[in-house]
Parts: sequence; C-alpha cells; structure tokens
Amino acid sequence: MKTYKNLYQEIYQFDRLHQAYLRARIGKRQRREVLRFERDLEGNLIQLQNELMWDMYQTGPYRIFHVHEPKKRMVAALPFRDRVLQHSLVSVIEPIFEKRFIHHSYACRPGRGMHMGADQAQQWLREVKREHGKVYCLKADVAKYFASIDQGILVTLLEKKIKCRRTMSLCKEIMSTWHEGLPIGNLTSQLWANVYLHELDVFVKETLQVRRYIRYMDDFVIVHHDKKFLQGLRVVIESFLAQKLKLRLNNKTQIFPVGTKNGRALDFLGYRMWTTHRRLRRESVKRMAKRMEQMRKQYARGEINHPDIQRRIASWLGHAQHAESYTIRRLVLGKAVFKREHSELTP
Repeated sequence: MKTYKNLYQEIYQFDRLHQAYLRARIGKRQRREVLRFERDLEGNLIQLQNELMWDMYQTGPYRIFHVHEPKKRMVAALPFRDRVLQHSLVSVIEPIFEKRFIHHSYACRPGRGMHMGADQAQQWLREVKREHGKVYCLKADVAKYFASIDQGILVTLLEKKIKCRRTMSLCKEIMSTWHEGLPIGNLTSQLWANVYLHELDVFVKETLQVRRYIRYMDDFVIVHHDKKFLQGLRVVIESFLAQKLKLRLNNKTQIFPVGTKNGRALDFLGYRMWTTHRRLRRESVKRMAKRMEQMRKQYARGEINHPDIQRRIASWLGHAQHAESYTIRRLVLGKAVFKREHSELTP
C-alpha cells in the first residue's frame, strides 16, 4: 500500500497559501473578515506561513450558529485565516484519498454532486425494474453522523496513507479544537467524513459484492429486486458500522418497493424518483416559496438588489430543472412581484 511522506512543506508554500486564499474567498469577498485579511494580504499569508513552518499554528475560535434548512443543524465557522489554512491542507491531502474513493460516492468530490448522483440512482431503478419487473430500495443514513465520528478511528484511517508526522500533527490539532466528532462547516470535515465512510464503501462493494450501492455523505441507497436480500444486508451493514466505526443508522432507515402503483418514490438527493419520472421534494418547493417571499420583502426595504435575487433564483432553477418541474417553477416564481417601498431607492 502506497504511503505519503514529506507533505508538510507543500502545505505552507506561499503560492499554495495564496491559491488557498483565493478559493476561501469565493462568494465571500464583501465580508468584513475577508476585507480585513486582504488589507495586508501578503503580511497575513507570510504570518500564516511562518506559524506553519515553526509548528506554531493554532486553530482559532469557532463562531457557532444554527441553520434551519433543510433541517436544523449547528454549524461552526472558523476565522477566515483558518479557512485559508484548511484549503491549503486539503489541496495537499485530498488527492491522496480521492483516487481511492469508489466511483459512486458523490458528496464533496470534484466532478461529482447531487445531480450526477440522482441520475445514477434513477438509472439503477430503471435497470432493475426492466430486468426483474420489480425494484426495492434500502435507503439509510447514519444517525448524527458528524458528531458520531470517532477521532481516534479517524486518525488511524488517515495514518494508513499519511506517514508525514508534521502533517498528521496539524490534522490532530484541527480535530482537537472540537469537543466531539467533527464540526459541520470545516472544509477538512467534508474530506475526513468521506475518508471515514469510505470504509463502509469498501465493505459493501468488495466484501459484500453489492453492485448498485450509492452514497452521498452519510446517506446511502442500495437498489435490488429482492426485499429479503436487502433485509439481510441491513443487518450486516448495521453490525459493521457499530463494530468498526462506532456508528449506527437512524430510525428513518427503510426498505421499500419503488413504483407508481404498489410502491412509492425514492426520496434521495433532493428529488422524489420513480422509474418513469422525477419530481422535486415538496419541502424544496415550500422552502423556495418562503424564500421568494422573504426576498420580496428585503427588496422592498432596499436590503438586496436584482443581482442578489437573480443568483438565488438561478441556484434553485439549476436544481429544479433536473426534475419535471415546469408548472411548479412557474407557480413559485410567478407569485412574487418585486417593488421598492420608496421610489428614491436605487433599484
């Protein structure tokens, strides 16, 4: 098994840190902390470089907040300089693990994503239906995944490939700043969460020889024509997760038939999917309708402008257009009329 040494010097190379800064500021250029960092960009990058070179870097304090869509979650945000560091670290170690990941793992990976994952899942539904006349799904997700990741197990998994002591010390330093599991919000958390469940991917694909298995972070689906086969798989997978990774599946895990008559839709990656068609999740439509009303009020008060509205609508349309949603799109987008409360405000 190939291992990697002498990685640490690459992390603190000035050009790499500068590229990390450029990636970290995407979509955040007008935020105060980014603007403050840019006032002395070279000095701040050199300071970060020196702290890394002399093994003096320490992760800054987290800012904790909650998001409520699609569900309530606690998110931890680090100062901008720490996010720059994590972009640099990930740029060095991600390629080591990326080449090992299975093809049908779609979250937080270059060239993957929700839409590609949804296309693959629906293709498998159609294949099984065509070959066997019926199709079942085991749909599961890990209970409280990020909070349940065992840092000791994670370190062991990282050390299988990374034999650079200073790089591993940096990884451990970042982990140690969070009390339990990994914080949602860190760039490193996304990569490490994939590394952690890669062990499940290998077990399902290589040991159990399951063909139609797809994972998006802590959600996974297995498509098959035999319900009893899936029931057996569920027991084995739950045992593996508990014994090897100290994880458990949540109580929403189910095995069910997919079909328009005697079955139901596969609710996965933001869509409700059948073998014949795909629709948006009802929650997605409701959220966008609510967001449109919020944007209408914000625009009326002069708090946002047309480009802000256009960006948010374009993002939702990019998702909605991958489903049969023409009527829903017209209904949701046609309700809001954007007008200023005072004509003297700049449109």
